[in-house]
Amino acid sequence: MSPKLLKGAMRLRLFSSLSSHVRKYFTDPRIIQLLEFPVLFLGAKPEKTPAMYSLMNYADIALGTWYPLGGMSKIAEAMTQLAIEKGVTIETESIVDGIDVTGSLAKSIVVNGETKSFDAIVAAADYHHVEQNLLKPEYRSYSPDYWDKRTMSPSSLLYYLGIKGKVSGLLHHNLFFDSSFKEHAKAIYDQPHWPQNPLFYTCITSKSDDSVAPNGFENVFILIPVAPGLKSDESMRESYLQECLQRIKKKTGEDLTERIVFKKSYAHEEFIKDYNAFKGNAYGLANTLRQTAVLKPRMKSSKVENLFFAGQLTVPGPGVPPSLISGCIASEQLHKYFNKN
Repeated sequence: MSPKLLKGAMRLRLFSSLSSHVRKYFTDPRIIQLLEFPVLFLGAKPEKTPAMYSLMNYADIALGTWYPLGGMSKIAEAMTQLAIEKGVTIETESIVDGIDVTGSLAKSIVVNGETKSFDAIVAAADYHHVEQNLLKPEYRSYSPDYWDKRTMSPSSLLYYLGIKGKVSGLLHHNLFFDSSFKEHAKAIYDQPHWPQNPLFYTCITSKSDDSVAPNGFENVFILIPVAPGLKSDESMRESYLQECLQRIKKKTGEDLTERIVFKKSYAHEEFIKDYNAFKGNAYGLANTLRQTAVLKPRMKSSKVENLFFAGQLTVPGPGVPPSLISGCIASEQLHKYFNKN
């Protein structure tokens, strides 16, 4: 803690809610809804989210929303290229089965059944998965009870669609507020269940980037924030998709149903299968006061000296920029460890 940081924290109204903060400046319910919507992904309703997260709105409105040509995967590709140039060896399609610890040091990991030795480990996979599944109980910093008591951010029901022909009436980024924000928030946080008439986000990257879809087609992405820990089946997913398409039709006059040439859905089950995401979450721990900053899981294991953590369940939190920042913080901790030893 530094005086500058403490002063900044007070300016950010750390101990007041985003809901009260927004209402100090705006009365129009449409503007309030627009400014409260981003925190729906943070893991709590606006009245329980620190006003500090109004920074998200500032970033969107004042700094702008930036998109890498070719899609978000270009960020990973650029980082991969830089890492290889720096001499990093990257192995993909590799399943880590366990971390071997001797004394207080992690000596090796088991990858695809093969043991590989390391001087230190930075685990950027799901924190809960690494702790509860890859480490023996005596080397875990947190108990199953600790994790069960964590408040998680939402998961998502996603649709990836290839649409024949161009879609008019929509932009690159679109938010559908044609239903109740409060009722959707209740379905995520108060009584977790599949929502009725959910708000949803639609992204058409091909509006800005010709490289992400063939000529004469659109690349459409739909996202519905939902509570973690839910179960879905194909009929349920199809029902929600049809609802979204009908509401898009009502808004734009365009019926996309018969123009779909590619369709893929993605929800809790896939988040767990592909990423070992705790409870199928998509956005990490909820950013409540009790789970903010130093109250998040430690970035350095308290039981294993050379085990460090990065990713969305650590500081500073979920999202691409915060997760990248967590990697920077973990690397600093790693340097301190090697300099000390």
